[in-house]
Amino acid sequence: MRHSEVPQAAQANSGDAELVRRALGRDEAAVRAILKANNQRLYRLARGILRNDNEAEDVVQETYVRAFTHLADFRGASSLATWLSRIAMNEALGRLRRERPGVELNALPQGTLEAQIIPFPLASTADDPEKSMARREIQCVVERAIDELPEAFRLVFIARVVEGMSIEETAETLELKPETVKTRLHRARVMLRDNVERKIGPVAMEAFPFAGRRCDRLTAAVLNRLGYA
Repeated sequence: MRHSEVPQAAQANSGDAELVRRALGRDEAAVRAILKANNQRLYRLARGILRNDNEAEDVVQETYVRAFTHLADFRGASSLATWLSRIAMNEALGRLRRERPGVELNALPQGTLEAQIIPFPLASTADDPEKSMARREIQCVVERAIDELPEAFRLVFIARVVEGMSIEETAETLELKPETVKTRLHRARVMLRDNVERKIGPVAMEAFPFAGRRCDRLTAAVLNRLGYA
């Protein structure tokens, strides 16, 4: 292997280590970069478990507070995103267990984490109210269909399709075998196909967006809780 062909995973881990080093030194820019890079993933994972927007945001905040409080424990065995994802999922599951005692991640129905979301064209629909309404209606149909998946399938679908995790990363995050992730993903897609594609056909959409002001507001709230000006 030539030096220029460094595996992407190694490059990512190197970048993670540098961000962690800077964050441990109270570098606000590094902390902000970590938040911005992971806000949407953590929100989607938490929402996939809790199916509640406000609770999912609370989980993301608590995840960051816990993570930055114990950032020195990060050893780089997995990516920083995967490490944060597991903290977020444990926090969300903890809330779910308080409401439904006995719930465990591995006990969730099979097939919850994989889905491939195709983004809408980048052209703005701000000047076309009809297109904006149609897009939102389609998005609502898809979000409801995802919410209606059994929990185990919903988690796999969110991780693989909505969030774009690899099979291996999904398996590591959910503590499943890769073969189980593949099986659950297939079953989740079959469930969704009948529920969604029959109604709206192949569509371009982006479910559970978490960007713009919402992302900025959460980032500011976390930085405030961590003691940054």
